[in-house]
Amino acid sequence: MTENLSASSEYQWCVDEFSGVELQDARLNVRCTGLAVQLAMQPSLPIHQACEDWADAKAAYRFFDNDEVTPQRIQAPHQQRTVERMAAHPRVLAIQDTTFLNYTQHPKTEGLGPIGKKSQKQRGFGLHSTLAVSPAGLPLGVLTQAAFTRPDDEPSHRPEECRLLPIEDKESYRWLQAFEQTLALAPKGVEVITVCDREADIYEMFALARRRKASLLVRASRNRALLDDEQRKNEAHKLWPKVEAQPVVGYLTVRITGNDTRPEREATVSVRFVVVTLRPPWRPNGLKLPAVRLNAILVREEHPPTDIEEPIEWLLLTNTPVRTFEQAQEVIGWYCCRWQIEVWHKILKSGCRVEDCRLQTADRLHSFIALMSIIAWRLHWLTYLNRCQPELPCTAALTIVEWEALYMRIHKTKRLPGEVPTVREAVRWIARLGGFLGRKSDGEPGVTVIWRGWQRLQDLAATWEIVKEQPQLVGNR
Repeated sequence: MTENLSASSEYQWCVDEFSGVELQDARLNVRCTGLAVQLAMQPSLPIHQACEDWADAKAAYRFFDNDEVTPQRIQAPHQQRTVERMAAHPRVLAIQDTTFLNYTQHPKTEGLGPIGKKSQKQRGFGLHSTLAVSPAGLPLGVLTQAAFTRPDDEPSHRPEECRLLPIEDKESYRWLQAFEQTLALAPKGVEVITVCDREADIYEMFALARRRKASLLVRASRNRALLDDEQRKNEAHKLWPKVEAQPVVGYLTVRITGNDTRPEREATVSVRFVVVTLRPPWRPNGLKLPAVRLNAILVREEHPPTDIEEPIEWLLLTNTPVRTFEQAQEVIGWYCCRWQIEVWHKILKSGCRVEDCRLQTADRLHSFIALMSIIAWRLHWLTYLNRCQPELPCTAALTIVEWEALYMRIHKTKRLPGEVPTVREAVRWIARLGGFLGRKSDGEPGVTVIWRGWQRLQDLAATWEIVKEQPQLVGNR
């Protein structure tokens, strides 16, 4: 299959990203790259439609059913490319999050577990990932990823019962595992800041960051007890009142990324910050945790619009320096980048439609999603390359065949320009193929119109690649 795709416009990117994949069999290695090519060209299509014929489709099913094909082996070369991209930046954000994949409509799929509320009776599994992102918002790659399945017979635990469990026996342990993996992969000379939402408000996360001297930013969900040097003998103070009592040091405007439950908008927020020392919680088996000193930043929308149900209020905890309003503003900017992983999840689910896949077992699905996660990252990267480095030549993202086919289709001409278009021009043209109107009020195109346009572009590029080889069919350039 790969030999037939050697001229494909997508081929070189897949070769670069999957170079060095080791599946214990040279034929499997070749199959991995070839399959990545086909799925990258048509990411929204099911396997049997993305493949050229039934023989290729059967080979793809056998590929995911092979015991040597594991998510870790599929993603290993991409992980290495991600680390290499990280090394080009002095500071990188490692954004962790969990999403749940729903396969309730595929009752014959084996190895699934309960997800959501018990009353919903949904089936699937969780996917916990770390996405490396530059502080400007450019996605650099999937750094860590692990799927997990909840057992069917797991009893419900009351809060007091959960407190008796060691952290290693809790589902939340995945946050610490990904944190450790991130630290092990971090390139030398690069400050890697792990960024998490409220689910990662786990005391062991702060203790681990303290022990490893690693940068961490977490949105608080608990009104934790504090240690106060002047009042240690009195009842411990609480986190929220301590920060709320601080004066406002400034105001800024933040952009809130939209999703299924909230519209995209801008909000003006006040900023307060203070140094706090968290009081260690009690843990079973006599385990003693150290007190942790952190900077707490309260971000609050003081005068929200009347039609907004949930005004912005973030209490951010970080061990990075926050002594000035400018430093607090920088940390808030890092937290705003956290939505990048939600955007990537949207591309994976809605753009690549991984929940429609029917591979009959959870193990096969894990490997399929490992591969599709990389393809989803590239679509994500293309979208934000336009926002971070729009003046680059479009060859930074597209092959010659792709941009030529794109230019001729948009401009309805056979004559190519004297200069290579910019990334911004090319991405907006791709978005136009996906339905983007480009009005003044529309802003920059989002991921939805780009993944729609991307599939149309691949068909155009494939046709232009054939025509280009027949000089008599090509008009005056």
